[in-house]
Amino acid sequence: MAKVVLVTGASSGFGKLAVEKLLSRGYVVYAAARRVERMGSLAKQGAHLLRMDVTSDDDVEQGVRTITEAHGSIYGLVNNAGYGGFGMLENVSLDEAQRQFQVNVFGLMRVTKAVLPYMRDAGEGRIVNVASVVGKVALPMGGWYSASKHAVEALSDSLRNEVKRFGINVSIIEPGPVQTEFLDRAMEVVDRVKHGDAYRAQVEGFKSAFVKSYEHADGPDRTANAIVAAVDSARPKKRYPVSGAGPILLLRSILPTTIFDYFLNKSLSQN
Repeated sequence: MAKVVLVTGASSGFGKLAVEKLLSRGYVVYAAARRVERMGSLAKQGAHLLRMDVTSDDDVEQGVRTITEAHGSIYGLVNNAGYGGFGMLENVSLDEAQRQFQVNVFGLMRVTKAVLPYMRDAGEGRIVNVASVVGKVALPMGGWYSASKHAVEALSDSLRNEVKRFGINVSIIEPGPVQTEFLDRAMEVVDRVKHGDAYRAQVEGFKSAFVKSYEHADGPDRTANAIVAAVDSARPKKRYPVSGAGPILLLRSILPTTIFDYFLNKSLSQN
């Protein structure tokens, strides 16, 4: 019997591509997103579509119920739903910060908590949490987003050791810059935030640097492949740094903070 995988944030980017790749490997895939109308091509390829806002208890409970009533259990969960809003910490409203945490952190755990009992009963499961390189390397203007992804790292590490004895593996995907719709939405938040004169020049400089860093970024394929590997491999890795994340994480681990900060700011100013 084919194993069932639920992918959140499946309407675009590497979430959508991961659905396609999992389907090609014979999985029964439920593609979940707030905008079901954007997933018509996935339905044509055989995906089951779910309208799901991960911040809604009702949406998540109904979605998981739909799957388990049809199949009895869920083998894989890919927590990909999330977004990044950038801006100077002094100027980003706490409402905006809370929205990011509601989606990126509490939404992730809402779906995870709903799925875990079925995985425990089955004695197996794969949970794949999409974090980011900035969960380990915080950038200027990205404080709240980095904090949310740092929380994903911590929760994943804790969860991995809590559920290992039930046959459940937890993997973290740590992408670097990837060409998806992420940048456009992040810049929308930057433009919405009222930064004032004190940060104006700095904000414009960072915006330019971020945009340029994405001009030569990977497409979503490597990240999608890492997601599939975490679901499909006999021995999945604990972490999958992809799309340039590996060298950045290595430098962060070996360089003193002062030196790393120097090179980080120099890189941003050069861009």
